[in-house]
Amino acid sequence: MATLEGAFEQLNLTVKAALQRADAGELALGNGSWVKLICGASNQDSATIGDLCALFAVAGVHCVDVAADIAVVRAAREGLDWAWEHTRRRPWLMVSVSDGNDAHFRKAVFDPGLCPPDCSRPCERVCPADAIRAAVGVDEQLCYGCGRCWPACPSQLIQSMDRRVGLNDLASLLHNLRPDALEIHTAPGRLNAFQATLEQVRLANVPLRRLSVSCGLEGHHVTVESLSKELWQRHQALRAFQQRPLWQLDGRPMSGDLGVGTAHAAVGLWQRLHPLAPPGPLQLAGGTNTATLGLLPREGRAIGPAGVAFGGVARTLVQPFFQAAQDRGCRLRDWPDGWAQSLRAARALIAPWLRRS
Repeated sequence: MATLEGAFEQLNLTVKAALQRADAGELALGNGSWVKLICGASNQDSATIGDLCALFAVAGVHCVDVAADIAVVRAAREGLDWAWEHTRRRPWLMVSVSDGNDAHFRKAVFDPGLCPPDCSRPCERVCPADAIRAAVGVDEQLCYGCGRCWPACPSQLIQSMDRRVGLNDLASLLHNLRPDALEIHTAPGRLNAFQATLEQVRLANVPLRRLSVSCGLEGHHVTVESLSKELWQRHQALRAFQQRPLWQLDGRPMSGDLGVGTAHAAVGLWQRLHPLAPPGPLQLAGGTNTATLGLLPREGRAIGPAGVAFGGVARTLVQPFFQAAQDRGCRLRDWPDGWAQSLRAARALIAPWLRRS
């Protein structure tokens, strides 16, 4: 009898945790305090991702967005499990895919043997992920495809390698990963590809809290009005597949750690698009950083975006602590001083958004 009672108690805790997770995310989307951590759609540094997800889960994010990769999702869940055990807080786990070529799903590659002996290696200096090494070229696990090394190479040796999940593999992969939410990166003119991706989502038969659609203007040479029409088409497709949308407005992809000026792209896109957008919460991304919130209207959160996603700025902020922990040969969670300092940094980034609730 005691064993049976224990099993029921554990089941009740699991159900309660699921309800809390759903309610917290939906409430945040409704009151403008939603915060998502973008770990990187091509980031396969599983050794760091567990700590990264644990850190920002404890700090208070509502969702962590990771690559649709079995090892990465396993590492993310391990970090989220740790956060749940210590705080009884568990964000949604989202995975990202794309319906076509996309800057978020690429990696840099080059042959270091072709580098001139006297090269000053500016590619190493501009890489925010410390993914470039003289002897090995690009560490594929660390590279998340920001593209900053390509124009920096004086010999133009660096190329781009596509790392998207193939459409034929998507349904089985999602069925195995079973995320809480999914993000599809799309672009103008790819409605058929988007619908084909949704069909694979249907075949996976995984219940999703939200299906996020990520799109922006940069690199597509379209107007805000044209982008609005594209999103309305995606909205109709989502309704046909009975999915609840979350619109991620990608202002300036993978640039939030470059400086205050990049924040204007995400806010500017929201300001122009939100009167024309289809139903569903609008979330800022692409160039978001500590300056983003201050650029929004001061009249109140009711007319503002549903929230924000932090990617490069969040990872760059805590990268020194991860590197120091690796030098010590331990996880960041197992280094009390480093954990405390990195948690303060993470909270300082996201707390202004959380206070909007």
